Amino acid sequence: PQKKQVLVKYSRGESINYLEGQMHFQGSDFSLEILNTSRQDGQLYEYSVSKGHEEEVQQIQLKVYEPVSKPSIQILSKELANGSCTLTLNCTAERGDDVSYSWDSQDSRTWGLCWGNSSFLHLSYPPGNSSISCVCTATNPVSSWAVTFNPSGCSHE
Repeated sequence: PQKKQVLVKYSRGESINYLEGQMHFQGSDFSLEILNTSRQDGQLYEYSVSKGHEEEVQQIQLKVYEPVSKPSIQILSKELANGSCTLTLNCTAERGDDVSYSWDSQDSRTWGLCWGNSSFLHLSYPPGNSSISCVCTATNPVSSWAVTFNPSGCSHE
């Protein structure tokens, strides 16, 4: 036998909210708001409507995501040779669920130089032009953060 927890019962214009203070049911549009959402709320919910001897059932999978924290960029390697500078960068956010990363240039004239779709970026600056800034964006379904990498570490000092 399968047991289900009933959250709200609605009949003939009257509703009974079994989790008052945790959920808010709106009878005018049949919406259900979960208050103070937590990870434990991410589960399968079922909505059923009974009309006479028939019952219509819909299932809704709720996913709860932790927002992305502001990412940081680390230089994993640096190579200076013949006036050019080659860097390997890693962009990471400490917190967040299902985070994806992308890299792009701040300047349309340097489009493509900073392009990438992972947390890592292999970047080669042409000789004499190590002033191009790259932007890393960390994104998930509920939030996004962008940080800029300025190549001050590409001098020959």
